[in-house]
Amino acid sequence: MAAIPSEARHLFEGKNFAHVATVNQDGTPQVSPVWVGIDGDLVTFNTAEGRVKTNNLRANANVAVSVAAQENPYENVIVQGRVVEMTHEGADADIDALAKRYLDADSYPFRQPGEQRVIVRIEPVKVNHTNP
Repeated sequence: MAAIPSEARHLFEGKNFAHVATVNQDGTPQVSPVWVGIDGDLVTFNTAEGRVKTNNLRANANVAVSVAAQENPYENVIVQGRVVEMTHEGADADIDALAKRYLDADSYPFRQPGEQRVIVRIEPVKVNHTNP
């Protein structure tokens, strides 16, 4: 496992958007913008069941995450890794915490009826942080 450098952790703790790349069943890449977090040494994001990301990650756990600093987009971190967990446990509270950080909202305002949230945890295999 590769470690997220301490000087790059702020990218996962601020209001920076990430782009998550997964692999479609036909082998082509699929990229989605997400809110991102960090849990110890694991990169996290929250999504909903039934989306392309969750389906792709269940078929192929390989993933890449790119985060650029909102204030300085030349600072970025790219993580290549593997999904080590996808869980519903705590996912509703997690998306509400992300909504507080990103939107200053007490709860996630875009929740759809019947939606089941998922926390995705990624173990970094390769990490590249750039801050020119």
